[in-house]
Amino acid sequence: MRRVLTALAALSLTAALIPHVAEAQSGRPQGGQQGGQQAEKAPSRPMRFAPLSRRANAGPCPYVKILYDAARYVELSDYERPTTTGVGFTGEIEGVSSDCVYREADPIRLDMNLLFSLGKGPQAEGDARTYRYWIAVTERNSAVLAKEYFDLPVTFGGADRTQAEASQTIVIPRADASTSGGNFEVLIGFDVTPQMAEFNRSGSRFRPTAGQQTN
Repeated sequence: MRRVLTALAALSLTAALIPHVAEAQSGRPQGGQQGGQQAEKAPSRPMRFAPLSRRANAGPCPYVKILYDAARYVELSDYERPTTTGVGFTGEIEGVSSDCVYREADPIRLDMNLLFSLGKGPQAEGDARTYRYWIAVTERNSAVLAKEYFDLPVTFGGADRTQAEASQTIVIPRADASTSGGNFEVLIGFDVTPQMAEFNRSGSRFRPTAGQQTN
């Protein structure tokens, strides 16, 4: 199911706006909404995005990126001394594809496809987990204009890992026709705890397969 996130106000490049982009790194919930994403068992070949059509616009599309601090979700029983036996549920935002359309003074419509890889380690309880992720629209390297949280319900079906896709649409108002998509940045990340964010910043690499036995 496609969801729509609309920026809260038209861009004013000279206005003193809302919080700094660091808010996008905090991982603090600000009101979630249920998504309609469906998880599937991991196929033998990697899942690939359906291509997004390339469209002619009045200017460039907003820059879209996955925030490094929140690109992975790793539950650990001990973050000070992490081990593979202490891993619970894990997740990684594998990639995002995007395209936009806008003309004259119209708002920017940005379509995105997101790919997630999910896993469960020895400490994971149950066969299902609802992951949470967010999308934030910011002025380029500056203030957050809008941020929304989405739920990603996942059922593993007895497997230790799976993949899921989600499609989102963002509508970004523009102050006038001279405001291009290059003035905006779109950030994506998991809703992580401060411990998880610090673990990600450390560069430690427990992936969705962590804690699983290999033949």
